[in-house]
Amino acid sequence: MSTASTRLPEGRYGRPSDERADRKLKIAGSVLGAALLAGIGYFAYHYVAENEISAQVIAFQASDDAVEVHLEVHKDSGASGYCTLRSQSSDGAEVGRADFRFTGSATRIDRVVTLRTTARGTTAQLLGCHTG
Repeated sequence: MSTASTRLPEGRYGRPSDERADRKLKIAGSVLGAALLAGIGYFAYHYVAENEISAQVIAFQASDDAVEVHLEVHKDSGASGYCTLRSQSSDGAEVGRADFRFTGSATRIDRVVTLRTTARGTTAQLLGCHTG
C-alpha cells in the first residue's frame, strides 16, 4: 500500500504566499530597525556633542536665608551658559532656585555661588547646565 504525497510539484505553482509574506515582513523589520538605530544615534550624538557645559556640587553651607554652594564647572573654551541650582527645606519643599551664568575662555571654573532661600535650606542640588 502506498501513501499519497500532499506536496505540490516543485516549480509548477510558484512560491507559497506564506514565503512571500515572510520575506516582506523581514524587509519591513530590517528597514524599521535601521531607522530606529539611526534615530538613537542622532539623539545620542546631539546629547553628547551639544552638552558643552557640565558641573558638580563640591560642597555647600546653609544658613537661614541662603545656601553657599561650591560649584566646579567644566566647559569648552569660549562657551557660555548657565547652571541651575535649587535648595529644599527639611520637609522637601523648594525654598530656592537660581541660574548662575558662566562665560569666558577658562575650561574649568571653581566658584562659590550664593543661592538665596525663603527658609533654611538643607540641600543644594544641581538641576543641570545648558549652553546659551
